Amino acid sequence: MPANEKNFIKDNIELLCCPKCRGYLVLEKQNLTCQNCAQNYSISDHIPRLFWPNEWDPAKEDVTEKIKTFYEETPFPDYDDFDNVGSLIEKSRQGIFAKLLDDQIPYGARILECGCGTGQLTNFLSVSNRIVIGTDICINSLQMAQNFKDKNELHNAQFIQMNLFRPCFKSDRFDLVICNGVLHHTSDPLLGFKSLSRLVKPRGYILIGLYHKYGRIYTDIRRFLFRISKDKLKFLDRRTINKNISKAKRKAWFTDQYKNPHESKHTIGEVLHWLDDSGFSFVKSIPKPVPFEGFHETEKLFQPDTPGTKLTRIMVESSKILTGSGEGGFFIVIAKKTSPA
Repeated sequence: MPANEKNFIKDNIELLCCPKCRGYLVLEKQNLTCQNCAQNYSISDHIPRLFWPNEWDPAKEDVTEKIKTFYEETPFPDYDDFDNVGSLIEKSRQGIFAKLLDDQIPYGARILECGCGTGQLTNFLSVSNRIVIGTDICINSLQMAQNFKDKNELHNAQFIQMNLFRPCFKSDRFDLVICNGVLHHTSDPLLGFKSLSRLVKPRGYILIGLYHKYGRIYTDIRRFLFRISKDKLKFLDRRTINKNISKAKRKAWFTDQYKNPHESKHTIGEVLHWLDDSGFSFVKSIPKPVPFEGFHETEKLFQPDTPGTKLTRIMVESSKILTGSGEGGFFIVIAKKTSPA
């Protein structure tokens, strides 16, 4: 294990706990061992393997292995456009949201990205002197993330294999927890949110991105047409024929959007209930929950907005039937922890 890898884990061992019993972990050569239950976890290819299964009642649906297999076969997103950290920064900051995150998250912040995939956001945010830990269930994705990190010597990033329902972190440890495009691929999104919410420090923030109930309508229609045509109608999604996007990225997009074995859909109003139940206050959503208030390049991501009313949210969210499918029918909510979960 390279010295810098060992030092990261050693220097941040106080963040970790056993995902099986939540006992203390100690670093021993190439392993992490629980002092309570003696469970041993390997560190392979520089990645701690801290995944532990859900162990739910057999009557409860568990799609974890199904989703894990899917993304092991098709890691998402791909790194093909990023030669080095310079190109990662340049192309990441072309997106308004990633640029705002980078500009507004303080240096020195401790961030967890849960469901980081191939770790592009984790690596990007770590450049500006932040401690950023990316976790995922898929080793293939994490290895891509780790390879880019090693190649570019991004010492403030760390990747860990983890099940978000059995987190390997102690409670109240992170300034910001990001879970973007993940919970809707789990068996129990609310339970997943509650699990992650416990990891946020008091007065810290959580950011979640979910498929929208109305924004996915056209995606579902296209998925049906692709299935019955055996993918001969792929041109109905313009990204699949956009020559400005690499072939690998077009394939990854199509597979993720239309071949995923499990997804659920949600609304901003639903998430507001999650926040109330978990000791969080609403800060911001994209789209905003009030009609005719757009999202701008000067947006203050962590400055509270009004959550709107049930009527205004219905007006905004209904419009996603027409506008929401361009980026996969997605919405984002940012919230602040105001009390222990």
